[in-house]
Amino acid sequence: MACLSILQVTDLHILPHSDDLFLGINTEHYFDNVLNLAFSKELKIDLILLTGDLAQDPTADSYQRILNRIESTQTPCICLPGNHDNFQLMQRIFNTEWVSCQKQNLFENWQIINLNSQIINETGGYLPNEELRLLEKFLNEQPDLNTLIAVHHHCISTQSTWLDTMQITNSAEFLDIIKQFPKVKIVTTGHIHQEMNVINDGVLILGTPSTCFQFKPKNHDFSLDTTMPGYRVINLYDNGKFETEVTRLSGLLDDLDMTSIGY
Repeated sequence: MACLSILQVTDLHILPHSDDLFLGINTEHYFDNVLNLAFSKELKIDLILLTGDLAQDPTADSYQRILNRIESTQTPCICLPGNHDNFQLMQRIFNTEWVSCQKQNLFENWQIINLNSQIINETGGYLPNEELRLLEKFLNEQPDLNTLIAVHHHCISTQSTWLDTMQITNSAEFLDIIKQFPKVKIVTTGHIHQEMNVINDGVLILGTPSTCFQFKPKNHDFSLDTTMPGYRVINLYDNGKFETEVTRLSGLLDDLDMTSIGY
């Protein structure tokens, strides 16, 4: 059966200069390696989905380097912002034949809706009224399309106390909306730097590993993990079924600065 194969990569934290280090690692090096692994391992990638925190300290040059790398794959890509991003700058640079920040993307049997959960100068997430109304508009206009929603911040608990202080603060309102639309099948997120796979009221809620450093799951305080960077593939089938899998680079992230108490 025909399917749309999506490569989700998230939380790149690309730095202003390509040789800069963050928490002891070169984030750009690992982003490049994750893409190399995905395009060597996967049989088919139809779309790249970048779900936020593309840059740690956003500059035009850091976004341009991301753009150049994505365009080198000659694969369509859609992007959304995370709390570290400059969305205005993203919209200006990621506006090419291959890459865009388009909110709604329509396919034969599916739509992908990208939401902006960024609160400027804060780490936590929130979906303002205009985002929620836009979500309802898209869902009402395409009642027959199966739907994947992508957003940076998580909308359900990770069981990590410190991370859950940054959960979308109006998650209940968001979840109440999607509950009214049975064609919403998946919500996929970034931000949590770890894998999550939970069914919530019939909707699959996903979290995806970062392309750089990971957070230790189910921790009360900030804690890094030597688990390697990775990506997620989501296959969306014409009949509304789907499947997903996370793949990581091999080894351990030995060069990570484990003494850090935050980032």
